[in-house]
Amino acid sequence: MTGERDPRAHWLDDDPFDKIGSPGSHSAARDDGNWRQPHIRVVHESGSGAPFVRIFGVEEQARPIPVHTGSIWHFSETEINHLSQATLAFTLALAFMFSGGIYGALINLDVFLVYGLLSLVTFTPGFLIHEIAHKVQARKYGCWAEFRASPRGLRFGVILAALLGVVFMAPGAVMVAGNTTKEQFGKIALAGPVSNVVLWCIGLLVAIATGGPGGIAGESYWVGRVVFYWMWANGILGALNMLPFGPLDGKKIKIWSESMFWLWLIIAVSMVWFNFTQLGALLG
Repeated sequence: MTGERDPRAHWLDDDPFDKIGSPGSHSAARDDGNWRQPHIRVVHESGSGAPFVRIFGVEEQARPIPVHTGSIWHFSETEINHLSQATLAFTLALAFMFSGGIYGALINLDVFLVYGLLSLVTFTPGFLIHEIAHKVQARKYGCWAEFRASPRGLRFGVILAALLGVVFMAPGAVMVAGNTTKEQFGKIALAGPVSNVVLWCIGLLVAIATGGPGGIAGESYWVGRVVFYWMWANGILGALNMLPFGPLDGKKIKIWSESMFWLWLIIAVSMVWFNFTQLGALLG
């Protein structure tokens, strides 16, 4: 298919995954990136298992899914609800991590609340914009695409952070259904890490403009913290998602293009290197 939107996009407004359940991880929600011949994917109305296993195969009693895009900026009520759940859980887990788990939060509630707000301002934008970038790029190619949270992944992440002070969470994924070429699917995967690179660069510009002696970030502890955590959040999210393993974006990008994979992997790792070696001195 071409990169143009399917003129039948307005035919479908319902979520084809509503009766299937939420993704447990990115591996259950995203395709493995293998070459696909143009055809209509199908989805069962009931049953168990990973949604995309059924969507990208042909099984008995399957129904075709007309492509839906509409506006690439459209967010359904269901999607907004799932994004809100993931944002709240991710912020809560980060607040537990920064305050030393639930024990530290109970001892010093003020610290817990402050770091919760700091996490909401610095970390969650990187997560949200990363997922939305996947969605927008997929819809640009004529696919149905919406974020779906993983309740089990959210619960596990929050409990782990509360008990051990460590954040390890599979908050959910952007569900995609429609016709794409190998190149288009690779670009859908790349959109997430690229969004983190852009956000990191914005943080770098702010750090250059406000850091150092006499700068706002250099003189104000909390302004400096916001810039610091903003750049670390996007550096980590960008680099981790570029790893070529399992359900991560890097694997899909590498299958599409070795050169694009190495280019953006080097960029993502360079952001983390800069954060380790230069960011503290830059902020002063």
